[in-house]
Amino acid sequence: MPHLIEVAFPGNRKEFFEWPEPEPPPLKAPVIVDADRGEDFGYVHAVGELAEKRSRGCAHGCGYSPGTNEPAAPARRALRIANEADVRQAGSMQKLSADARRQAAEKVKGAGLQMKISDAEWQWDRRKLTLYFTAEKRVDFRNLVRDLASLFKTRIELKQIGVRDEAKRLDGIGRCGRQYCSASWLPELRPVNLGVAKDQRLSLNPSQISGACGRLMCCLRYEHEMYVTARKRFPKEGRTFTTAKGEEKVVANDIFQERVTLRAAEGEQRVLPLAQFSLETGFVSPSAAVAAAESMETTEMADDLALVEELIAEETGVAEPAANAPVPASQPAPASGEDSAQTARRRRRGRRGGRKNRGPKQGD
Repeated sequence: MPHLIEVAFPGNRKEFFEWPEPEPPPLKAPVIVDADRGEDFGYVHAVGELAEKRSRGCAHGCGYSPGTNEPAAPARRALRIANEADVRQAGSMQKLSADARRQAAEKVKGAGLQMKISDAEWQWDRRKLTLYFTAEKRVDFRNLVRDLASLFKTRIELKQIGVRDEAKRLDGIGRCGRQYCSASWLPELRPVNLGVAKDQRLSLNPSQISGACGRLMCCLRYEHEMYVTARKRFPKEGRTFTTAKGEEKVVANDIFQERVTLRAAEGEQRVLPLAQFSLETGFVSPSAAVAAAESMETTEMADDLALVEELIAEETGVAEPAANAPVPASQPAPASGEDSAQTARRRRRGRRGGRKNRGPKQGD
């Protein structure tokens, strides 16, 4: 069975490949892989169970095979472990890519196109040059591609990316003092809107909650679900309740200390624990109400089951035997579950409906 491996390329680009050898390659080993009409160079990023898990969940993953719970097979294969000459050649590609980006930026400026060349990446065998750019609007770069192809004498591929993807490729240090999440571990760049900051009661000043890319920080999503779930246990701010001191309005909720701030009509404020507030007002959170309803439904189902068993016992005239008690040979076999349920339903309809599906009484 071929092994599934994840290979990392320059610009934090990662892809999955099949490894045909019996033993998987070691982590961070340099490998030569099958690429678009050629070969490319990268380093092993994940193998084994970790590679399979990432393949299912990453945006660049292979997903699942149809009808199975196994990761789908990647379209390409890893060819071999790279030797020292391959590693030296890959190192020279970095300088060539930087020079290609500068030359492409000059061509864009000369053509007057409204686009920004963010990064350039040579394929290891120099059969393709990929240029990544950002633009506010759609750009007609057909003439630019022809000029770049005549300049570099190779296949040119232009890819438009967003500002978040640009930050992921270029990498850097965030305001937290650590490497960008998008470049280090974040598998998928999901959109972040201003509602996430509102739910967490953060400052709505864009300069304070935006990352280096100019968009809202990805980390605002990490605790958002916890905030939404915790606030469901608290009363809505601005709502008025009748407490032990009269009518008071909810001013603020502290989900960490589980306290509610109230303000009376005279302007006096006080802080109550959530439990005491519930006792004074009879407030029940929606989440608690749903849990109580589910518990009540479970209890009703148990009562109905007990009623069915009682009706079956009355219908058959046989008491339920004790657990593990032997059943005499002369005793008739108990009715099956389906027959018993139908008997119970007929008995219950007879008790409730009385004359359902019957003809009219005499004299009607």
